[in-house]
Amino acid sequence: MFKEMPKESLYEFVRQAVPCVGFNTRRATRLITQYYDKALAPSGLRSTQYSLLSSLSMMDEASMQELAFVLAMDRTTLTRNLSPLLKKGLIKVSVGNDRRARPLQITPKGQSALEKALPYWQKAQSNIVDTLGADKWDSMMRGLHQISMIVEETV
Repeated sequence: MFKEMPKESLYEFVRQAVPCVGFNTRRATRLITQYYDKALAPSGLRSTQYSLLSSLSMMDEASMQELAFVLAMDRTTLTRNLSPLLKKGLIKVSVGNDRRARPLQITPKGQSALEKALPYWQKAQSNIVDTLGADKWDSMMRGLHQISMIVEETV
């Protein structure tokens, strides 16, 4: 029944049947993740890996705590997502000034993988932004940031 339903009708049904911010953002996130994973597939990176490499590239070096905070990710999930990047040599863990500190850095191999993936990401990103329109994109981004600020205070 639902597979044959026009997408606009399905989304309206879901929006009305389950008017929960959490449900609808998770549903959208799952679909968006699938979209970016498919777009990035030729690069060999998944969307989560691209995000981690991109963040580390911008941060130059980050502790697990800093990276987890920026990505709003718990340390267990972050560790699980970093593991394949470490195994492939795309990131490295160093010993900091304080021997307990273990800063993360993107490696030259990781930077190369990120650069290879960038055109695929840009194409996927442009498709969404162009289809949605710059004004709606900007409004949506502001709304997501506002929701993040509201819920971050209670987490």
